[in-house]
Amino acid sequence: MIFGRIKPLDAILATAEKKSLVRTLGPVQLTLLGVGAIIGTGIFVLTAAAAQKAGPGMMWSFMIAGAVCAFAALCYSELASMVPVSGSAYTYTYAVVGELLAWMVGWALILEYAVAASAVSVGWSGYFMGLMKSITGLELPQALSAGPVWTMNGLIPHADFSHGFINIPAIVIALAVTALLVVGTTESARVNAVLVAIKVTALTAFVALTLPALDSGNFSPFAPNGWFGPAGTSGMGIVGAAASIFFAYVGFDAVSTAAEETKNPQRNVPIGLIGSLAICTIFYLFVAAGAIGAIGAQPVLGPDGSVVAPGSAGFAAACATAVHANDLVCSNEALAHVLRAINWNVVGNALGLAANLALPSVILMMMFGQTRIFFVMARDGLLPEKLASIHPRFKTPHVVTIVTGIFVAIAAALLPVGQLADISNSGTLFAFFMVSIAVMVLRVRDPRRARPFRTPALWLIAPAAAIGCMFLFFNLPVDAQMVLPVWGGLGLLLYFLYGYRKSHVAQGIVETHEQDSGIPPQPVPPMPGAPTPGGRDA
Repeated sequence: MIFGRIKPLDAILATAEKKSLVRTLGPVQLTLLGVGAIIGTGIFVLTAAAAQKAGPGMMWSFMIAGAVCAFAALCYSELASMVPVSGSAYTYTYAVVGELLAWMVGWALILEYAVAASAVSVGWSGYFMGLMKSITGLELPQALSAGPVWTMNGLIPHADFSHGFINIPAIVIALAVTALLVVGTTESARVNAVLVAIKVTALTAFVALTLPALDSGNFSPFAPNGWFGPAGTSGMGIVGAAASIFFAYVGFDAVSTAAEETKNPQRNVPIGLIGSLAICTIFYLFVAAGAIGAIGAQPVLGPDGSVVAPGSAGFAAACATAVHANDLVCSNEALAHVLRAINWNVVGNALGLAANLALPSVILMMMFGQTRIFFVMARDGLLPEKLASIHPRFKTPHVVTIVTGIFVAIAAALLPVGQLADISNSGTLFAFFMVSIAVMVLRVRDPRRARPFRTPALWLIAPAAAIGCMFLFFNLPVDAQMVLPVWGGLGLLLYFLYGYRKSHVAQGIVETHEQDSGIPPQPVPPMPGAPTPGGRDA
């Protein structure tokens, strides 16, 4: 029975020992990787969209999304410290609730990371084109700097090439990040540390310059679209904005995918997860307060006075008018625009440059997470095992990294940034929901197993995380909600055509089994490559 195919925790550790990645990352590097993945997209790309949905109420949106992520991070920390291998939510689900749901989680994570990497590549392209124009006065033709606009005619997608043909800068940055990841994890982390320093410096300068200019009147009305948006709208209001900007927090999930490449993961993974999330949440709130207080963040209305969603035709028409041209919600460079509006032009241009330098670190971490999910699924036989090949020199999963990079580059070249964040969130929220369930099931099923990190108040935190994920999912726009079942259906088809027959668990290829002799488990689960007492598997 497919629901009975559970890969024991000791078998997962033994599999990692057989074909493992090199452990190079310490707690500081891991925290910086998390900060690099989290800070960037939400601040540099989604701030304007959140303001259009919620107005100044996006302050609450950041807190709601951050709270749900904090609950999920605590659940992740317990499982990641117990199972210090690659795979994130996929691996945890495999160990607790079985292969079929594990496949669905892994498939959803592929949707999360690939779409996110493509979305940020397109966002970087926009910043790059704006900076190049402001410095040199040169710009690429629209046909070469933007992809087509896609619309649905029933179930058939239709491309409108009048907006653009192919996004060349997005291709370049996606392939550059792919090459960096092929070279090696350590090299990627070092480059990322520099980019994180640039981002933190830029955002600190933004906060220092905008908070003194804060005008409390700009916070009123605080929630122009209410909590859930006006009747007849989808994904609007404070909660709708929270569901969208959840995308900006998911980088902490990528930290757990690096567990197999982390020194002392039982200690360092929880530090990286919770530390990076706490740092980024504080930055988000201060930056949002500075942007709102300095110039305001009221949403624009459509030509007929109706509430319009960011990226819609009505929104574009409103932003094209002179009265709204300088509004925060209409800016493609939200933070740089705020600084220029309060007469810090040079710093505003410098912040735009920082965004160009910083966003690649977000792309890097999204692709890093994607390749590690692919790697471990291939290592389990659910995908062709050739994908799990390790480069003899660089010691990285180069095959799956190259495949992922090509996919991300193609998607970034041909698709607009539009609602990609919402689409990515649908897969993310499903994966986080499954982690919240898995940690509770494992507490009941295997209460004696050593837990280097224990989720505090589990029976409050884990249900809150699960309910929070469901709540945000059902407040995404309807089209984004529908992506998950469609993508999941394609995943199920692939699973039953290949993974169902080829998985190692199905073929009985399990390196070690849970102890059933009544001997208590070892105090700490063995790390891959470490000897176990008495020569037995713990």
